[in-house]
Amino acid sequence: MFNNKGRKNFRNNRNNEVRKNIPVKEGETYTVTIEDMGKGGDGIARVEGFVVFVPETQKGDTVKIKVTSVKSKFAFAEKI
Repeated sequence: MFNNKGRKNFRNNRNNEVRKNIPVKEGETYTVTIEDMGKGGDGIARVEGFVVFVPETQKGDTVKIKVTSVKSKFAFAEKI
């Protein structure tokens, strides 16, 4: 990946590497424990260290979730 000056574009390579290490996929289900609370009130769980925001949960809850959206550094899920 090179920019218009023939130099290697490291930013794109870094983003591609991050995406390869995402352990969750949209539509998949997991059983997680809410470890913390986000500023907006959503519960925060982790799947293999990857942050997943889950609304309508409290710290300490163990819930089954379905991933609804995946970003490069976090995901959103809903209780099922």
